Amino acid sequence: MKVFKLLLPTFLGLFLFASVASAHVTVMPKQSTTGAWETYTVKVPVEKNVPTTKVTIKAPAGVEIKSYQPVPGWKYSDEKDANGLVKSFTFEATGEGILQGQFQQFTFVGKNPDNATKAAWDAFQYYKDGSIVEWTGDESSESPHSITEIVAGSTEDHHDAKSTNQETQKTEKVETKTEKTSDSLPLILSGLALLISVVASVIAIRKK
Repeated sequence: MKVFKLLLPTFLGLFLFASVASAHVTVMPKQSTTGAWETYTVKVPVEKNVPTTKVTIKAPAGVEIKSYQPVPGWKYSDEKDANGLVKSFTFEATGEGILQGQFQQFTFVGKNPDNATKAAWDAFQYYKDGSIVEWTGDESSESPHSITEIVAGSTEDHHDAKSTNQETQKTEKVETKTEKTSDSLPLILSGLALLISVVASVIAIRKK
């Protein structure tokens, strides 16, 4: 019984920590490759008893935001720099927003930088009561930003891509050859029919 009393606070602490950790705004995947056109997903959970009505994400250095997936009940906007590149983008609720005990996911496409790096996604979560939670700290902070590690593509990836291209070319050649055969088949059959007709006529004449 004493052991249980001693361990109970520890278990409660771990549970509380897990609950808080799971409430973070996160961006997936956690790893991607250099130069890739990656589909990213922002997961926004609600950690308060009031709705989240807006979330703003800053684009990490070197990541170019290209497009987004529309979400019913939310509108999208972005802020661009002098070169026309997206500096930050925002999803704002047109309805009641994300309620307590719920989460919402937002999907967008970004082009990764050509060099390996760690892309930090600073996020700002706005609540209906006017409060803002800034997910901009490092991994050890109470409000950490999400990080995607951009790694160099392996030689196997390039090999697989090359093999895929070769297979595609082979398939296209086979299909082209099949199409040509299909196109010439009627002509061949017509020629055979004409030849049979001529032979039959010659045989008939000889019998007379």
